Amino acid sequence: MRWKGGRPSSNVEDRRGEPGARRLGVRGVGGGGLGVIVLALVAMYFGVDPSIVLQGLPPEGPPLREEESSGAPRSPAEDRLAEFVSVVLADTEDTWNELFQRAGKRYQEPRLVLFTDAVDSACGMASAAVGPFYCPADHKVYIDLGFYRDLRERHQAPGDFAQAYVIAHEVGHHVQNLLGVSRKVQEARAGADQAEANRLSVMLELQADCFAGVWANRADRARQILEAGDVEEALNAASQIGDDRLQRQARGYVAPDSFTHGSSAQRVRWFRRGLEGGDLSRCDTFSAASL
Repeated sequence: MRWKGGRPSSNVEDRRGEPGARRLGVRGVGGGGLGVIVLALVAMYFGVDPSIVLQGLPPEGPPLREEESSGAPRSPAEDRLAEFVSVVLADTEDTWNELFQRAGKRYQEPRLVLFTDAVDSACGMASAAVGPFYCPADHKVYIDLGFYRDLRERHQAPGDFAQAYVIAHEVGHHVQNLLGVSRKVQEARAGADQAEANRLSVMLELQADCFAGVWANRADRARQILEAGDVEEALNAASQIGDDRLQRQARGYVAPDSFTHGSSAQRVRWFRRGLEGGDLSRCDTFSAASL
């Protein structure tokens, strides 16, 4: 991916190594904006007031305990990765500012928080174990850079564009939130059983994958960011973090009714739809005949 020399974002909060970080024993807010599900057609999105913001859901898991963060010195490699994240975030800003402007709307740029081990967000406490996530209550994306090591080594998804895909996916959740559709889903979830809530969650996540593809398409057309092998890196990352693959690795079997992010094949399919079309109308997971 061509990113060196790109504009860094001014919307990055670096909280790495802050003392007194609180950690969660198991789970905090979920990766990718857990509990924020949308139920609206893409064609309707830009007719919704973008100032609507959801309050985050309460975190799950055992009581919190206080621990000190490692406070380890930052390596040059990690600082370079932080620079990369900042440039990718800036590129998403350029893309979504343009798309919103064309629709007669104003894009509210999210902030991205770098943290170590655990972080306090407006959606609650979260440990690095949950992975990158978006909190709709404060319009912030959170990421521990150690996730990229896991992406490379544990999930066999190396490459800078695979890393960029992760950021673009979380920014996709921010776009969904700005468009006001999260509120509609909260209402839909009120009377839904767990299976239906999971199904809606899958639709949300696949749409965020599609939005990530839209960003990649638009950014490459405008700024020629893609290099040979980049698309394959992103598709591989999408495949490696599908619910079916992760469940099989963790449990030895797959339970489709419990999916919350989509299967490997689904995640690849919807990212590819956004990438090939560069059009938000192709990202309507909610009325698709099949996912």
